[in-house]
Amino acid sequence: MHHRYRYLFGFFVLTAALAAPTAIRAAAKPQDNGRQAERQDDKDQNRVYDRSHKDYHNWDANEDRSYRQYLGDKHKEYRPFTETKPKEQTAYWNWRHGHPDQDNGH
Repeated sequence: MHHRYRYLFGFFVLTAALAAPTAIRAAAKPQDNGRQAERQDDKDQNRVYDRSHKDYHNWDANEDRSYRQYLGDKHKEYRPFTETKPKEQTAYWNWRHGHPDQDNGH
């Protein structure tokens, strides 16, 4: 009987040792519920991650103006970008990469 407890104790220790790194990683990663969240960088600017192009965009007055132009072109009502579905956000970023700013001197 004592022999069984030794194996049972060893099993629990091994399980805990293997599960700990996964639990730590899961706890450290914030949830976004499948949506792109605005993130703050060191300069206190809003940044939004574009998953399909794997880059960040500063969400400033210029980006908001482009987003409103996109909505107008698509005949859609304004809705805050962070409240849109991931599929709609991807459609915007695809449009945005095809419509760069004209006033950046390039």
